[in-house]
Amino acid sequence: MAATLFINIAQLVNVRDTTARVSGAALAHLPVIDDAFLLVQDGCIKEYGHMYELGLKLPQLPTNVHNVSGQYVLPAWCDSHTHLVFAGSREHEFVYKIKGLTYAQIAEKGGGILHSAKQIEQASEAELYHLASNRLTELSKLGTAAIEIKSGYGLTVASELKMLRVIQQLKQTSDMLIKATFLAHTYPIAFRNNHRGYIDSIINEMLPEIAAHNLADYIDVFCEEGFFSAAEMNEICLAGKAYGLLPKLHVNQLSSMGGIAVGIANHAVSLDHLETLTQQDIELLATYNGAATLLPTAAFFLRMPMQPARQLIQAGAAVTLASDYNPGSSPSGNMNFVTALSCIQMKMLPEEVINAATINGAYAMGVQQLTGSITIGKRADLIFTKKIPSIAYLFYSFSSNCIDKVMVKGHFVT
Repeated sequence: MAATLFINIAQLVNVRDTTARVSGAALAHLPVIDDAFLLVQDGCIKEYGHMYELGLKLPQLPTNVHNVSGQYVLPAWCDSHTHLVFAGSREHEFVYKIKGLTYAQIAEKGGGILHSAKQIEQASEAELYHLASNRLTELSKLGTAAIEIKSGYGLTVASELKMLRVIQQLKQTSDMLIKATFLAHTYPIAFRNNHRGYIDSIINEMLPEIAAHNLADYIDVFCEEGFFSAAEMNEICLAGKAYGLLPKLHVNQLSSMGGIAVGIANHAVSLDHLETLTQQDIELLATYNGAATLLPTAAFFLRMPMQPARQLIQAGAAVTLASDYNPGSSPSGNMNFVTALSCIQMKMLPEEVINAATINGAYAMGVQQLTGSITIGKRADLIFTKKIPSIAYLFYSFSSNCIDKVMVKGHFVT
């Protein structure tokens, strides 16, 4: 691929020599280069620096040169928690919620996860792939270049494998970096009174097939009252780890029930949601070596209190941001809104949300060596802003589209 040089960049954002996660007070430090150039070649970042260094670092300029005067360039978003493969929307439940119906009442009407599971069962793999591929294209135009996608709406062996095969196909056909996670989401109706039977199905039927066909990178369990207990999550995590699947876990969305401690004991790559935290939970997360992933658009959509981002950062946690894109509780994968909402409602600084949604998001997917920062050798996954007065304007002007163009693996998204 021919080299492409970008010159007169107003600010090159999140320039790093290391690929480590960023935690605590360090989240507010965002390394940048003012008045910069950036060289992209073969889908990767080849060189960068101040404009006054251009002649020294690149004595022979490529023929393809773009003057992006006044524009900011930052790493593309890394969305480390989504449920992007689903068959249909659930706006009727949205209306029910406006009318005051509870989750349990909506479930009694056939709504919730079980509704999505029925739609997955009825849809073909081709239909699911087409819908998910279109969503990926939309998200790439909004600045996302790396994404984790979970199963979990299948609930049966056949449907879970169907979802994971769709994700596998997306990996093969998209330039985006995609990680697949098998999610134990809830108990299907057939096993409502037989939890042991469903866990046995996960361990003895689903996981061997998933491993045999290399369909997942991670394992996830929804640890919550009425879903999987902390002990059940632990058992499923141990079974997944036996097949090489490290945990990325749903914990503490509605209640604190021991999920964080189990996740840490199982060396979870990330612990996600974290809306409901005790002081002890926060202290545990401060010592945790993984990513503490917050999903503010889910709290926003469900009218829940926002996650205590400031307390987590002050405690030293590696706060990460993701969209939780799903049809029931966060029907948007727009990371621009996720980051703006985090500034507005969780009082995170612009520098903190950029770190949380780029390098930490990459860390939460195990792809920090490949993307998430401006680093020589990493993929050229880049957001080029329009001419804006400052990087903070991206989040201040939350309803404006401040993105001029997006590059994924060295190619502009069209």
